[in-house]
Amino acid sequence: MKKFLLIILFFNYNLAANALDKEEQAIISLYEKINPAIVCVDSHINKGISCGTGCIIDKSGIILTSAHVVDIGKNIIVTMSNGQDYNAKIIKHLGNNKDIAILKINVPIELKTVKLGNSEKIKVGQKVFAIGNPFGFNGTLTQGIISRIDYSKNRIQTDAAINPGSSGGPLLNSNGEIIGINQAIFNPDNNISNIGIGFAIPINTIKEYLKEEKI
Repeated sequence: MKKFLLIILFFNYNLAANALDKEEQAIISLYEKINPAIVCVDSHINKGISCGTGCIIDKSGIILTSAHVVDIGKNIIVTMSNGQDYNAKIIKHLGNNKDIAILKINVPIELKTVKLGNSEKIKVGQKVFAIGNPFGFNGTLTQGIISRIDYSKNRIQTDAAINPGSSGGPLLNSNGEIIGINQAIFNPDNNISNIGIGFAIPINTIKEYLKEEKI
């Protein structure tokens, strides 16, 4: 009888250990929904490859990314979450000094997309997520909060880990909507990796130009 009881208790313990709480389930669901719409962007340069991230915002193959990822090279290759590669071309730069470029890939199927949110409603302390291609590790998810909103420079500051290769990727709210495009990290000691201070361009700034271009 005691042996039978121990087996039941051990079984129940394993169930509890493997269970996911509601917050974990929500994050997993967000990642599985959004990651297919996030791509790696590789721009070939003389000394190698400039790597970044992009967000598919239209099922026809329209992609947002950082201009500094693609402007210094040629032969832009977009890699989907399933490993499929496509040649891409720059079709537009958005605004003056906004560091945003629109890419286009030609695909035979409708693509998964990520929805644009509303950066005017964001708050300091709000939970955010970043998905990108840091150091070539595609599909990397990180989590943090909005640490500060710099209204004068029109930038969102976050402690969600952003590293080289994350540029052009989305800063997402808990609904999986883009509230910013990740752009840069603060590195006063010339350390190229994340120290907990990253910046994103608010998506509403970008949406204004998208409307003008009818995208």
